[in-house]
Amino acid sequence: MTNIEKNFSNFFNIKKTVFEKKENSNTIELFFEEHFEEIRQRFFQSFFIVCLVILVAFLNVSFIVEILEKPVSSIKFFQLSPGEYFISTLEISLYFGLLISSPLFFNQLIFFLLPGLNEREKNIVLYLIISSITLFFMGLVFSYFVLIPTTLGFFISYGKDSIEPFLSFNQYIGFIGVLFFSTGILFQVPIIQVLMSLFNIFSGQKMLGLWRYIIIGATIISAIFTPSADPLTQLLLAGILILLYFVGAFAAIFLKPIGI
Repeated sequence: MTNIEKNFSNFFNIKKTVFEKKENSNTIELFFEEHFEEIRQRFFQSFFIVCLVILVAFLNVSFIVEILEKPVSSIKFFQLSPGEYFISTLEISLYFGLLISSPLFFNQLIFFLLPGLNEREKNIVLYLIISSITLFFMGLVFSYFVLIPTTLGFFISYGKDSIEPFLSFNQYIGFIGVLFFSTGILFQVPIIQVLMSLFNIFSGQKMLGLWRYIIIGATIISAIFTPSADPLTQLLLAGILILLYFVGAFAAIFLKPIGI
């Protein structure tokens, strides 16, 4: 009788375990389906807004071109082929749309991650994303008002007595595009430092102790990211990179690592 009761009990325990596994499996499948659906909706929302911004930029591309030409108003632009300016305006509209819409991607990332974070982690993520966006646009402003006029001014003044300063518009857009992108990326250095400190990979004190290597590294990086070969642009970019590094190091000192 005891064996029969034992077998009977084991049978229902097995059934219960199988049922719990199936229930957990269904819960996991539902969990992934919900998140996949949320990602899909956010992607299509972002894609629609980006396309809308690109369209608006293309309809107002003459105004954008006028703004881009202001740092070098003394230069006369020309096109090498009949469709060069049209292709350039398409590129400007695309880059401008992606640039202006970039905060939207960060917002979508915030809304997706926030439900799974605690209060401190939510504050850290919000501050980091806001700081990252701010630093990125500071890099664009630095390029527009400092790097572009200084770099092109150097080249124009160097040969103004020998040649007339003409420049292909398409080449100019490619040149300033590289400057915008490189400075925007390099301005993210403090964010990377803060993340390394928060995850206890590298402390702020150790970052400050490497200042000699940072000066050498910043010079090399600025030479790589600068599209022109003039030393003035490289020194300006290296100087701002070193300054950003020290800002990030001091910020990392005042932040406590996240317990993982």
